[in-house]
Amino acid sequence: MENNQNALPLEGAAKPAQNSLKYPDTTPRDRRFLLFTAAFCVLMADTLLWYGPTAGMTALVGVWYVLVLSYLGPAPLAIRSNQVLLLFNLFLAVTLALTSNWYFRVWNCLALLALLPLHALALSGAGRLPWQRPAMLWERLCLLLWGLFGHLGAGFAALSAGKGAKNSRRTAALLLGLAGAAALVAVLLPVLASADALFAAATADLRSWISSHFSTALWKLLVGLVLTPFLFGFLYSLRRPTPLKYELQDRAPAAEALAPALILAALDVLYLLFLGVQSAGLFGGPAYLAQRGISYAEWARSGFFQMVGVTVVNLTVLLAALTFSRRGGRTWGVLRSLAAVLVAESLVLLTSAAWRMTLYVSAYGLSFKRCMTYWGMAMMALFFLTALRKVLRPDFGFCRWAFPLALAGWLVINCVPVDALVARDQADRYLDGETSSIDVEYLLYDLSYDTLAQLDRLDGSLICRNWETGGQARLDTLIAERRAEARAECADWHTWSLSACLAALGGT
Repeated sequence: MENNQNALPLEGAAKPAQNSLKYPDTTPRDRRFLLFTAAFCVLMADTLLWYGPTAGMTALVGVWYVLVLSYLGPAPLAIRSNQVLLLFNLFLAVTLALTSNWYFRVWNCLALLALLPLHALALSGAGRLPWQRPAMLWERLCLLLWGLFGHLGAGFAALSAGKGAKNSRRTAALLLGLAGAAALVAVLLPVLASADALFAAATADLRSWISSHFSTALWKLLVGLVLTPFLFGFLYSLRRPTPLKYELQDRAPAAEALAPALILAALDVLYLLFLGVQSAGLFGGPAYLAQRGISYAEWARSGFFQMVGVTVVNLTVLLAALTFSRRGGRTWGVLRSLAAVLVAESLVLLTSAAWRMTLYVSAYGLSFKRCMTYWGMAMMALFFLTALRKVLRPDFGFCRWAFPLALAGWLVINCVPVDALVARDQADRYLDGETSSIDVEYLLYDLSYDTLAQLDRLDGSLICRNWETGGQARLDTLIAERRAEARAECADWHTWSLSACLAALGGT
């Protein structure tokens, strides 16, 4: 199913083929997996919803794959694309337990929330469109929504399947009733206590006991039970995949290549003029810029983010022109030539942006944002080289190579100790006398614990701003506080990370 290269694109409204919410094919096995799904939902509430993208999500992803593969069976992993995405998702999950960089944790969490259901749908075989088709994303989204909200009755049907159905329904009703009653008591008891001082005094010990023993656990249980019908409905749809019904229409004829060619020609001329002006600044040096009333530092630190954004627009226009233009004839040949020129100019733009970024870094040092900009420019260069191959060979599948390149690039940047590199660069520049100041607050609080080893190289008596209190404190005191925070995180498996563990050990 995943390798169907001739699947037609999604057009019009996508409608599920299943028209009934009856589930006559549920079995006692479904009832057992309903219980496992409920346990998983409670774990999800305990980790992701309460602690966010931390090491707890690493365990959550592992349990998710155990649940899905146990329910569906290992047969779908025979497809190579499913194997690759499984390894990629597991690697992203592991990074949450390795790094303490909050930016990477959030981005990896968002990536997993998108890729996990995408992979699960690929394992089910419900999708008709292959992974390299961009329209696949819309199809998978429709299947995901239909699985989550179109099978809410599957869990209740599973309770009624086979022997022991009556006891299962009673157990479910008992759990729901107890959880609901406890939740209402937990909410209303403080309200009543605030309304009457005598009642507050009489129930002080009870409220304290409930708050310390059951309050958080009860809400996690309740949230988990609420999520269970949705997630089990999704799993039910994976085991019994129902492809979407498509209102297929004839493919619209390709547009005349003249209009895209004119657009590409205009862009080529514009960038040629822009690069000509830029070359004067690059090769003319500070003296030429001074004649224009522009300082060299001001010129060097401006424009690279805009140029990176421009190349994104260029890539989008280029691919649209090659995809939707009618092939054949002299105009098509001209369009391909203009597209090749645009690729070359975009690569020069990226090179210019990298050069100016390097000038800026040489003056002000590295930062997390600047490192990620370098990575983004490198990825854009790879995408343009891939687009150049499509220019030379129009039948070449751009997305077939671009998607794996994007995943591989993200894996690479996750393996790079960005925070440690930034801290080392800033510390070296300060100790070598290249700069008279260092942004300790940024290195201490905006980045991860990986910066502490480099900050130890500085004079501990340096007076810095305490980000939490707003006052002043010695650097060694602030580092000790950060290491204490790292030890506190390592004490809880939900928030443990290798980065925090190494920082905690570094202070001993």
